[in-house]
Amino acid sequence: MTRDAPRAGLLVLTLSLAVTTLSLLQSLVVPMLPVIGEQLGVGAGAAGWVLTANLLAAAVLTPVIGRLGDTLGERRVVLGVLVVISAGTLLAVLTTSLPSLLVARVLQGASYGLFPLSISILRRELPAGRLTVAMSVVSSTLAVGGVIGLVVTGLLTRDGGDYHGPFWLGLAIALVSLALVAWALPDRPASATGGVDWWGAVLLGAGLVLLLLPLSQGHTWGWGSPLTLGCLAGAVVVLVGWVLLQRRRTHPLVRPQLLADRRMLVPNVAGLMTGFGLFASFLAVTQFVQVPEAAGYGFGASTLEAAVVYLLPGGVVGIVLAPFAGQVVSRIGGETTLLIGAASGLVGFTLFALARSVPWVVVLIGLLTQLAVTVAFAALPALVVQAVDPSETGVANGVNSITRSVGSALASALIITVVAGSADATGLPSNGSFTVVALLGGGSALVTGLVALWGRRSARRRPDELADVERATACAGEWSPVSGIR
Repeated sequence: MTRDAPRAGLLVLTLSLAVTTLSLLQSLVVPMLPVIGEQLGVGAGAAGWVLTANLLAAAVLTPVIGRLGDTLGERRVVLGVLVVISAGTLLAVLTTSLPSLLVARVLQGASYGLFPLSISILRRELPAGRLTVAMSVVSSTLAVGGVIGLVVTGLLTRDGGDYHGPFWLGLAIALVSLALVAWALPDRPASATGGVDWWGAVLLGAGLVLLLLPLSQGHTWGWGSPLTLGCLAGAVVVLVGWVLLQRRRTHPLVRPQLLADRRMLVPNVAGLMTGFGLFASFLAVTQFVQVPEAAGYGFGASTLEAAVVYLLPGGVVGIVLAPFAGQVVSRIGGETTLLIGAASGLVGFTLFALARSVPWVVVLIGLLTQLAVTVAFAALPALVVQAVDPSETGVANGVNSITRSVGSALASALIITVVAGSADATGLPSNGSFTVVALLGGGSALVTGLVALWGRRSARRRPDELADVERATACAGEWSPVSGIR
């Protein structure tokens, strides 16, 4: 085998490992925040910036990385990203202060660009018959890697373990991924012309930071505080200015028409809701099962038990079902597959609202919500690829990745606000707060289902509309882009 002709299996394995690096580094800090705060001598609010800094960096870097992959070639950009991630993770391993850990997390934020780059590579290298299944397998690692991160963190930090331990694993996976990418990925010409719109990148990054910062910190600042409202207002102004700038650029970072395209509306709205549902499930289940039984609900589980008993089964199911989910997408379409996933998520969150008092039911809830995410992650890249030209695959999937990040940030902010705000004098949240969380998660699944239904109806209309155009242009003696009639 030469580097110019990689086997499909090796290519999928290589890209799956790279995307696993992303999801692992994203999730492993979630259960470690109390440990990080304690070992670095900072409060919970300051430790929360370990999540926020990573999310903000991802928002700024993801569309730029996607565009660089389109214009410079994906292989060299993937290698560069993995070098940056490895450097950041090594810094996290060595750090002994919060500022240096935040720098490390900013560098690790480049990992979010690996997913859109991976989809671009698959689209270019694989035949159509294998593409959907391959995208499904790679995208499923976004959810599965998150569960693995929670399990590994629980194992390495139990009984007061050092927070550096999980980062050692992240570093090892990043380095293995770097070596595998250097060996297995072919070096192809760029798929797009023009450079990167750096001013557009700066404006988009600033707008996303102004949006995500209050979502991540609103529970600390206060949702009605001048700082929160000012950031949200600033986000609206900056993002509107960014759209106006993109309309004037010859080679924009993201074409405004791409954002307005109704074919992109379905995966972007569904991506937002799926990101919300993913974090709603993770946070709701882990927090609920760790509540002491003395509170009258909860199971008093440890962090490790919460991950292994209640979340890991869903991760295993995701690994097993990912290839089959891709085949389902190929046979019945992305919108219908997305609808099936939304139904699974709606059932899971409904059970969490009504029947969470029995451990095995909560395990089932984790399975259903994880299945919903796995199915959605199988359908989303297929929908994006159908909507855009090959030259825009990277940046379009980058935008879709941002919608998932915004959804995750929104879920984290709302759930922390709801659960923490209901705490009594003992510091324990009320049982009813988890019902509210279940309703929020169910709402995200319902919106996903509705947008999938709308997408199905639009997809069925498009062939009829195209036929009408063909008949009209044929009668007028005009050229048709499909048939070539004059």
